[in-house]
Amino acid sequence: MHLIRASLAALACLLLLANEVYAGRNYYDTLQVSKHASDAQIKSAYRKLALKYHPDKNPTEEAHKKFQEIGHAYEVLADKEKKQIYDKYGEEGLKQHGQGGGGGGGFPNDIFSQFFGGGFGFGGQEDEEEKIPKGDTVVVHLQATLEDLYMGSSYKVYREKAVYKPAPGKRKCNCKSKVITKQIGPGMFQQFPQQTCEECPNVKLDREGEYINVDVEKGMKEGQEIVFFEEGEPIMDGEAGDLKFLIKTRPHKTFRREGDDLHMQVTISLVDALVGFEKDITHLDGHKVAVGFKGVTKPGEVRKVKEEGMPAYESNRKGDLYVTFTVAFPPSLTDAQKKVIRDNFTH
Repeated sequence: MHLIRASLAALACLLLLANEVYAGRNYYDTLQVSKHASDAQIKSAYRKLALKYHPDKNPTEEAHKKFQEIGHAYEVLADKEKKQIYDKYGEEGLKQHGQGGGGGGGFPNDIFSQFFGGGFGFGGQEDEEEKIPKGDTVVVHLQATLEDLYMGSSYKVYREKAVYKPAPGKRKCNCKSKVITKQIGPGMFQQFPQQTCEECPNVKLDREGEYINVDVEKGMKEGQEIVFFEEGEPIMDGEAGDLKFLIKTRPHKTFRREGDDLHMQVTISLVDALVGFEKDITHLDGHKVAVGFKGVTKPGEVRKVKEEGMPAYESNRKGDLYVTFTVAFPPSLTDAQKKVIRDNFTH
């Protein structure tokens, strides 16, 4: 009876996992592809990201971590059995099925070597790739709040795109131009170009819609691109174009960003400007920052609060916060108030 209860509990756990949107990391987001991406798209996305973040080319701690994550994700999504388990139960399901969820040792470098023959392969490999026809790139402006750029966030964006579907009949495909040599007489030959094609199953284009999770990482800047490889417009017998989300920052009522620094204005009374004051401002993530001062504050004076600016992208460093003080002068003074000022401030 105890064994039956344990089995039922394990089954309930698996069913709960099946209803969750990936209990752990989202490997599709890591490779910047949609859940419906083909094997070729997954492979191509891994190749481009691995080149970008390989430690030999990008020797930072963040890049090394990203390279490991990319390798983990590709190890799962490139394996049909692991991919089926992951799609159904998420990362936790992989662990329960003994697949480990991409938690191996040095395999990202092993996978990379399979693509590039152990050498880095910049140049020749990329030149060969450039010859493949590529569809149009789709650019979408992503309106991000300053809060999301400060803390990081994920946007769910609905996207419609053209998708190939099977159609009746055959079509000519993978057409290439070859030089044919033909003998036209004794010792005489003629060369001429000739197009050769294969026969492929026919296809048609249908529009399909899906939601894409776009991860905005903390510290990203205006104009920075988030690229989903081969999620743009398709092209026959070639690679689909890329889908690019271009970050646009929404205006903020309090803060203004310049690089990794933040700027803001604080208005204080004339009394506070003369005798000092205590004041806290609320930052983008809700924590309080003290900007008070015990001495005299001049109108237009700027004070710097170190490391209270924006986080630098893919770094532990932070910018600074610059506070500009404006002084609210009283609209008018009584004779008694004027006398007090003259008595106390006349040299």
